[in-house]
Amino acid sequence: MDIDQQLEARLAAAPVVPLIGAKDTGVAVDTANALNEGGLSVIEVVLRTDQAVDCMEAIVKQTSGLIVGAGTVLTVAQAKEVISRGAQFVVCPGLVDEVAEYCLQQSVPLYAGTMTAGEVQRAYALGLRTVKFFPASLAGGVPMLKALSSVFRDMRFMPTGGVSASNLSDFLELPSVVACGGSWLTPAAEIEAGNFDAITTLAQEAVAIGRQARTTED
Repeated sequence: MDIDQQLEARLAAAPVVPLIGAKDTGVAVDTANALNEGGLSVIEVVLRTDQAVDCMEAIVKQTSGLIVGAGTVLTVAQAKEVISRGAQFVVCPGLVDEVAEYCLQQSVPLYAGTMTAGEVQRAYALGLRTVKFFPASLAGGVPMLKALSSVFRDMRFMPTGGVSASNLSDFLELPSVVACGGSWLTPAAEIEAGNFDAITTLAQEAVAIGRQARTTED
């Protein structure tokens, strides 16, 4: 089973991708393990701290059973670095041809950020069939996704930005949504307090919401 198939299977079972933004490798590993214990095994480590790549690599090397990707990747140079350090997928806030082409050449799944019909069409022309929809709430939320999905019937979306436990099911009930990304699963206050049980609980709640939404969709 290649990485695309693994991701598809994992996200079908638990269609939520939590975001980890950490400065300490030990904390990053503990957070990832807490999320995994709660049923979320696809993790995105966002490059929003100077230590982010080290944190991502530590999760890759010190945990088991996880699919770990890098988010907030802005350039080809960053894509090369995170892939060399173990990233199994790449997430970008926007769509840059060079980054998309590099990831496609490396057979590394890429979720490039889109928010307009023009960007989705460009992603489609580049060969992408699943894209990030960002920032989801500001870009029109569920109504915008319904409109895009009606035109781009082969495209699937990962809404991120403004997604929370309160609106997760609204997004996941859309057939075109493969999963949602979100930072609500890793609240800084709980992590700083070392309360990783709270992270596990949030993950479990998200899994339950996801299963219910998929049942409704079916």
